Amino acid sequence: MSPAAKTILEKVARWPEEDQEELAELAREIEARRTGVYVLSDDERAAIADARQGAFASEGDAEAFWRRHGLV
Repeated sequence: MSPAAKTILEKVARWPEEDQEELAELAREIEARRTGVYVLSDDERAAIADARQGAFASEGDAEAFWRRHGLV
């Protein structure tokens, strides 16, 4: 491990949890770039599960949106 990485990781333990989570998210993105595999966080997995529970907009609302923007 590089000296710079070791120094910052020692400081991370004293950061607030939300800042540690932000760093973990960035690290997951770097790991995904390196390996080609992205592992969802628990929050991301929960958001996907919530989205699968129902539609964000009705078919009529979606069609009206596309018509307003000249795409239908």
